[in-house]
Amino acid sequence: MFCGEGKESVARNANKHIPNGILGFPVTPMRENGEIDFQALERNIQFLLKEGLNAVFIACGSGEFQSLSEKEYEAMVEAAVSIVGGKVPVYTGVGGNIIYALRLAEISERKGADGYLILPPYLIEPHQEGLYEYISAIVKSTSLNAIVYQRANSVLTVETLQKLLHYPQIVGLKDGTGNMELNIEITQTIGSRLHYLNGMPMAEVTMPAYIQLGFTSYSSAISNYIPHISRLFYQALLDGDKALLGELYEHVILPIHRIRKQRKGYEVALVKAGMEIVGLPVGPYVRPPIVRVEKEHYRQLEAIIQTAFERFPKKVGQRS
Repeated sequence: MFCGEGKESVARNANKHIPNGILGFPVTPMRENGEIDFQALERNIQFLLKEGLNAVFIACGSGEFQSLSEKEYEAMVEAAVSIVGGKVPVYTGVGGNIIYALRLAEISERKGADGYLILPPYLIEPHQEGLYEYISAIVKSTSLNAIVYQRANSVLTVETLQKLLHYPQIVGLKDGTGNMELNIEITQTIGSRLHYLNGMPMAEVTMPAYIQLGFTSYSSAISNYIPHISRLFYQALLDGDKALLGELYEHVILPIHRIRKQRKGYEVALVKAGMEIVGLPVGPYVRPPIVRVEKEHYRQLEAIIQTAFERFPKKVGQRS
């Protein structure tokens, strides 16, 4: 399995805030001139809290991490920690070139975040030794929780991951590769030493497969605009309600997923469109190279959201 030092790490880290369940990834609302709208960001985060999301991941993929300046990043982390007020864990996105990543990790700790998600390094296709050094440098720079993100040019082997487990800060693994063979190897070898998160695009599509491997958390993009569907889906999955799952897939989840696949960058732009449709004031604006949602796709999303509320209305007393 893993060395005794890893077991001691679990004990030392037991009281830290580890995200679980449905995870909220706020967008970065922008005005037409490209400036961040912090009032809209507050509305976004407050909405996620009101809807019962189990953690807030600020300035990550959905938050256009790649397009943020260091000053903007710091302001967003500070705002998120203040707005959340300890109600749920706050995690940040940390990645890119190693110097920048270390600065962001330092900002995250200084501003009071609970941890960070380690995003891929910039551009290079690294050897496993290089990935180990990259992640090690970030992790040992702070005492914060760290979640390793498997995707793009940053995919660890079981052996490399095992080597990293002597760092007590590493509490989780998020998978965005869909490599189920590797996921089985990891979960069977590492076991409960890590918390496992599904980070696949439109994670509801793949969550039935992931939950069988012990992935109990996932990042839900649709929770930014139809969170009652996220909760309904997850509860039906836990209850084994195949009939309800089938309806949700047919009428909401798969139709949105089909739109998402139409253009690259829709993992961000389509979320902002959905939020605009339900009346959340985030605006449709994105930073290049992401592009806005095409009008026809916007109309299709409007129809799906209307169907979601008509076929699966919120119950009396349910979060709104």
